[in-house]
Amino acid sequence: MKEGLQPGTTAEFTVTVTEDMLPKFEGEVVHPVMSTVSMIYYMEWAGRQVILPYLEEDEEGSGFAVDIRHVGPAVVGQTVTFKAVCQEVTKKRVVCEVTADTARNRVGVGTFTQAIFNKHEISLRFEALQAEISAEK
Repeated sequence: MKEGLQPGTTAEFTVTVTEDMLPKFEGEVVHPVMSTVSMIYYMEWAGRQVILPYLEEDEEGSGFAVDIRHVGPAVVGQTVTFKAVCQEVTKKRVVCEVTADTARNRVGVGTFTQAIFNKHEISLRFEALQAEISAEK
């Protein structure tokens, strides 16, 4: 990782809740609010934005652990602010506190940990796994 990523480094953006963000199972909307899946997607995106400026050309980051609580609603048309704040940086891990808030309430809170790895090495691992799976068919 490049120098400079440290606890306190922050990424933040807003998203307006749309119909496609509602929780649906078998095509049926369960609740008319932002789904947990959508919320976590944007929390991960905020965490990724924290690391992107600091990745070396041969590095990549990947989700390693998510510990999230969905604590409040966000309805269609509401703006949700997603924020990731770096809490810890090691050679192989970056931990961010992630939050989702509307002007009225907190929607979600938790941590998102990303693993940092060499692009070429992980590509070889993925290729080997794909070859194993293909050979089993």
